[in-house]
Amino acid sequence: MSRLVRHALPTDLDALVALEDRAFSGDRFSRRQLWHLLNRANAHTLVVEAQGSLLGYGTLLMRRNSSLARLYSLCVAPEARGSGLGRELLARLESDSRALGLDRMALEVRADNRRAMRLYRQAGFRLVGWLDEYYEDGCAAWRMLKGLGAAPGGESSPGAREALRNEAPKAASCW
Repeated sequence: MSRLVRHALPTDLDALVALEDRAFSGDRFSRRQLWHLLNRANAHTLVVEAQGSLLGYGTLLMRRNSSLARLYSLCVAPEARGSGLGRELLARLESDSRALGLDRMALEVRADNRRAMRLYRQAGFRLVGWLDEYYEDGCAAWRMLKGLGAAPGGESSPGAREALRNEAPKAASCW
């Protein structure tokens, strides 16, 4: 199936709301939040579509006078998971960040989302912090960071790997 990655448009709002509802059981963006990201925020949103349907999107937030991009959301439709779409979208967001003059990317990921953590670690992100009760259901999160000049497949520090093995299961209420 041929996929098109393109910049999100305000006219994508309905499809983005529907995708959020299909992809996430909690901590979903509201219609109003998505509208703000598309129209007002200092954000960069890409969508992936195939055969007229949105299969995923990713949003970066940027601050003025900062070289850091924040991956605010990476969403893949349930029917497209495992197809490489998330990896493709993340790579494009990283490339766009470099083109915007940004040199680092940060994100937060649910402590119980092993699939997403694997994707981010394989892409070169490293663990830099633990956030207790970060999500609305009380689940903790890992903060991750990547230098955008780094090659994919970078490893987290030994201390962070040890923390992932030993501390996360005890601290995360969502395990």
